[in-house]
Amino acid sequence: MSSAEREGRVELEYTPSADFQVAEGPRDVGLCFVGDGFVAGYGDPKALGWVNRVVGRTDLAADEGGSLTSYNLGVRGASSADVMARWRAECPARWAGRSERRLVIGVGAEDVAQGVTTARSRLNLANVLDEASSTGIATFVVGPTPTLDAEVNGKLQVLADALADVCARRGVPYVDCFAPLLSHDQWQSDLAAGDTVHPGQAGYGLMAWLVLNGGWTRWLQLDR
Repeated sequence: MSSAEREGRVELEYTPSADFQVAEGPRDVGLCFVGDGFVAGYGDPKALGWVNRVVGRTDLAADEGGSLTSYNLGVRGASSADVMARWRAECPARWAGRSERRLVIGVGAEDVAQGVTTARSRLNLANVLDEASSTGIATFVVGPTPTLDAEVNGKLQVLADALADVCARRGVPYVDCFAPLLSHDQWQSDLAAGDTVHPGQAGYGLMAWLVLNGGWTRWLQLDR
């Protein structure tokens, strides 16, 4: 058994399927967000989180009359294993009748909190991305954010790098929210005013900015 297999990195043998293609004519996009409390927007007094802020800035109507239907399926406390199990059950009904199926995944913090190994986190994400790709679903991944705890941040850094590597090997867009926010004063003050893990309105605004400027429009092919 190779060292990669011992670490659970069997996903590295993945062979990409055909590239995701946008069909001709008016676009009808079903966009599902699956993940943890950050996806759900926990802690935001405006109840917007980063997801609603991003969707609010996404205009498919300007793209030759296209339409977008979004679903926030974030669950507080969800790990990458929970996401791997849930997306298969919850997303298909939302995608029914849509000509484009797109999936946004936000995981990380709960894996560290629950003691999930980095190798297992890699494999869980890889399984989702591989299955989605093989069934014609475009994917986009938003990584974990830093806390105010230095020890936890050390683990989150390792995980963020691992998740980024999984995405890079598959050509899947990955937004690094860890490094840009680690020493950000506004992020830190937002965490300090809350539970030290989840941000408030300002912090979710920062996350939304990172996503919108992290290849979002290119992924949605709005810059064709």
